[in-house]
Amino acid sequence: MTLHPATPAATLILYREEGGRIAEHLFVERSAKMVFAAGAVVFPGGRVDPDDTELAALYPDLDPDDAAARVAAIRETVEEAGVAIGFVPALTTTHLQALRVALSKGILLSEWLTENGYRLDLAALVPWARWRPNFIETRIFDARFYIAQAAADAHPASVDETENVHLFWASAADILEREKAGEVSVIFPTHRNLERLAMVPRFGDAVSHTRDFPVQMIMPALVTRDGERYLTIPQDIGYPVTEARLTETKRGV
Repeated sequence: MTLHPATPAATLILYREEGGRIAEHLFVERSAKMVFAAGAVVFPGGRVDPDDTELAALYPDLDPDDAAARVAAIRETVEEAGVAIGFVPALTTTHLQALRVALSKGILLSEWLTENGYRLDLAALVPWARWRPNFIETRIFDARFYIAQAAADAHPASVDETENVHLFWASAADILEREKAGEVSVIFPTHRNLERLAMVPRFGDAVSHTRDFPVQMIMPALVTRDGERYLTIPQDIGYPVTEARLTETKRGV
């Protein structure tokens, strides 16, 4: 199979559990002006930058592409939401605010970490999935998804007001209900992952789930059945729903 060029990217799914309730995840609503997934509710994330790859070299025990994606997921979550995961020692509120400003000005994460005495704990992120569409579209991302646990008293999240216009915490089941009611827009990969997350509403259960279903590259395919076109993913890789009618599916572009 010939693969169309794809941009490496990373997504971070945060678990926040309070008082024994099922976990909430952090979501951002993308600006309607964005080329990819305009107006959609997604998890924080973005493309892997060259500096992410440079930082990944400090973690020789990990696959280089995996390590770079973990760095990108951490960086993007700071940039987009002001939430810090995987910093050692834990970022103070002052340093978190300073880092976010620095990144917005183009200062490299690697430089900031060195100057301020911090390092990254990439083991705080657990691989969850990898999605790589192979359609000729405006944007093709090779996106690695990770899960991580956010402390109940973590720094308050706040939207970046550039790529995103709204930010909030909600359970996977809640977003699925809101999408069904037409209150939010959800693209195909997010929808499938929400259904999977709803099966494991505790972080510990989600980690166990990843052991049962190691990450495989998911390449959605278009199939025609009884005159209707469906967008499908492989079965038996942990997802309870593996297809949707193309007419009822938002693909992001």
